[in-house]
Amino acid sequence: MELKRLYPRQGATPPEQLISRLDLGSRAPAGRPYVVLNMVSTLDGKAAVGGTTRGMGGEADRLIFHHLRTQVDALLVGAGTARIERYGRATRSEELRAKRTGEGLEPEPLTVIVSGRLHLPADLPLLQDPDARVAIATGAEHRLDGIAAPVEYLRTGDDLPLLLARLREDHGVRSVLCEGGPTLNSFLLAAGAVDELFLSTTTQIVGGAQALTIVAGRELTAPAGAELVWLHEASGELFFRWRLGR
Repeated sequence: MELKRLYPRQGATPPEQLISRLDLGSRAPAGRPYVVLNMVSTLDGKAAVGGTTRGMGGEADRLIFHHLRTQVDALLVGAGTARIERYGRATRSEELRAKRTGEGLEPEPLTVIVSGRLHLPADLPLLQDPDARVAIATGAEHRLDGIAAPVEYLRTGDDLPLLLARLREDHGVRSVLCEGGPTLNSFLLAAGAVDELFLSTTTQIVGGAQALTIVAGRELTAPAGAELVWLHEASGELFFRWRLGR
């Protein structure tokens, strides 16, 4: 499969080549990791269909999703998204793990779940995988029972800047991929802690006044500006990479 490049110049690129050697960690500002969001939306701006992202994107979106996970030290996800999407191990093939090590990263990224009340099901596939690397950022004092994965508890509450600082200082994390959901995205943007946005736009229109967009919650104090880095197309779907202003 190849993506048709529309900007900055026309051409064609396979998804696995497009999402390679991004070297995101080299862009990390002082005191925190470099943070990128990866989201998918319908044509009318909805971030889910029937409450989930399953089935929203095509093969190109799937490949970009998995290859972006090979480019960062850590994944960041909200508890609601982890529950709904039934999160499992981040890199699911030896090929992807080999790509990570070939780019100087650990074979498996650290998956960080933000869960203020530690409301997570023990049977979540990620929490039942003894080979997963998991940290949970929470304000709760208890621990989860009945899990097989080794979990580190980061008692940072809802202080996302503190969480990012801890990831950088204590874990050496220089790059983070946030996969939502919309509420977590809104808090990161409000804190000025988002550096890039990878956005896939599907060919669907779903409607619904209550359906979330890729950023939920209160309005930002000031709109976040962005500069287009590249734009690709495959089967009518569009794939953007935006760089946000600091």
